[in-house]
Amino acid sequence: MVDIPANRPSLYATDARTRKRRRAEFRLRAYGIGAIALAALALVALLGSVVFKAGGAMRESYVTLPVEILADKIDPSGARDPKAIRTANFGGLTKDLLKATFPQVKARKVKRQLYDLVSSGASFELAERVSADPSLVGQIIDNRFLASDVTDLYLKGEYGALIDTPVSGQLSVVVDGNKAQISTSSNDFSTALAQVKSQLIVRAQAIRTQAALQEAGAQEFTRRAAAATDEASRTENEAQAIARIKQRDMLIAQAEDMESRAAGNHGAEALDRTNQSLLIKVAGGWIKITSLDANVATGVVLQPLTGTADSTADWSLFTTELPEEARKVSDNQIVWIEVLRDAGAISQVFNTRFFTSSDSREPELAGIKGAAIGTIWTMLVTFALAFPIGVLSAIYLEEFAPKNRLTNFIEVNINNLAAVPSIVFGLLGLSVFLGFFGVPRSAPLAGGMVLALMTLPTIIIAARAAIRAVPPSIRDAALGVGASNLQASFHHVLPLAMPGILTGTILGMAQALGETAPLIMIGMVAFIVDIPTSITDSATVLPVQVFLWSDFPERAFEARTSAAICVLLTFLVVMNALAIILRRRFERRW
Repeated sequence: MVDIPANRPSLYATDARTRKRRRAEFRLRAYGIGAIALAALALVALLGSVVFKAGGAMRESYVTLPVEILADKIDPSGARDPKAIRTANFGGLTKDLLKATFPQVKARKVKRQLYDLVSSGASFELAERVSADPSLVGQIIDNRFLASDVTDLYLKGEYGALIDTPVSGQLSVVVDGNKAQISTSSNDFSTALAQVKSQLIVRAQAIRTQAALQEAGAQEFTRRAAAATDEASRTENEAQAIARIKQRDMLIAQAEDMESRAAGNHGAEALDRTNQSLLIKVAGGWIKITSLDANVATGVVLQPLTGTADSTADWSLFTTELPEEARKVSDNQIVWIEVLRDAGAISQVFNTRFFTSSDSREPELAGIKGAAIGTIWTMLVTFALAFPIGVLSAIYLEEFAPKNRLTNFIEVNINNLAAVPSIVFGLLGLSVFLGFFGVPRSAPLAGGMVLALMTLPTIIIAARAAIRAVPPSIRDAALGVGASNLQASFHHVLPLAMPGILTGTILGMAQALGETAPLIMIGMVAFIVDIPTSITDSATVLPVQVFLWSDFPERAFEARTSAAICVLLTFLVVMNALAIILRRRFERRW
């Protein structure tokens, strides 16, 4: 009979510990899955936001209009010389065409808005087309003018769309010059009037908040005046308190007036730039309402009526989503764009210009070709310098270098260099490559040399690890049949270690591809229009292009920034995929 120790745990206690261990394992697995899911969700949100914004840059808008290429203005000599035609005043021809399309535009400020419908580069494209085919001089041709960023953003809904408000009454319009008296047989303006009054209440609340701040200021200056020990300070604080009280009373009066107008019926309510715009489309024309009541309004004619509007049911009332002061596109431009759209003159196509053009101050003309070519040149210089130096350094340190204090010191510093912030390499390149050796500033040569220094430690570490992974028997077998150390290293060890070396090199290059700080330090942040043709030409790279566009105030650059990020991510994905393919293709298991 076997004696059971008295302190032996019972079967129930063992099961309890097992269940506790399993619960801990389940929690750990759940935490891991939750962390992965959270990271995946963040990645999807980030990429989704970037891709969604980039979609706006993938389409560009055009305005197609018939234009007469006047011989007396474009080619007065009649020589049909392409160089002379290219230098003609096509900008003036484009402006004259827009004025002829909308002849009612007379004021200088409104003309500037009209000219802003098309891009400033549209006239240059027309010049290129005519100079390439001089036979077009004297003819009337349908030409596609590139739309400006304002027009393009409005067509893409970035400034809000026109909201078609239902109407039921008969409309009557009396036009006197550019003024219009409008009336309806029903309360068609009541909804818009209610919105205007609700905005009055909101503005009144904001003004009362300002009045409360003035009241607090008056109380503080009154307290300071009471606590003042000298007459000058007391007088100054009392004056400040009186000024605050006057400002408070003025603001309260404004708020009470707005609240009174919003609550009662005080006749027609005037509309300004802080209100949502109201536009009427009737008889082929457009009218902007400047004041309105429930069924009566006054306005200005933005597009002349082509027919009579006396008790007609064929009319539309549109409301903008944003007030005029909150958007770059004006009410005049909205009307002109809608007129052109109704005439079938507006079109949108895939934006190939984004991939075939270089940088520009005009968003609709900007492209990434120059930055992409500059990136390729910079990466070629980086690879040409970092790869051979890094591989040879790794072979020497692993195969030939003696193990002493000097090599230990070198190894420690190589590992430390891999963790140095990238901007330090930019400072080194600025002081040594540009300042001492005179390398061209803002050139792929300088950028490639700086990025090569930054990538070199990564390649050395990866190459040493790959060489160390080759079994010693390979090396011993080569030496046993009479090969020298050099032959064993380069003929046997290096080919077997090359897949790991290439993988580390590509990952190091991918890291260098995304760097911005060191390139900014050496001047590759400059505005470059020309596409670089060699490693000594001025250029920029994709990360710096993203940095530049993100700092531009024009709203259209937001979509182009996201699109450039997508292109950069594509480069990175391709390089990382190449590293994975090489590793799986040439990987050997020992």
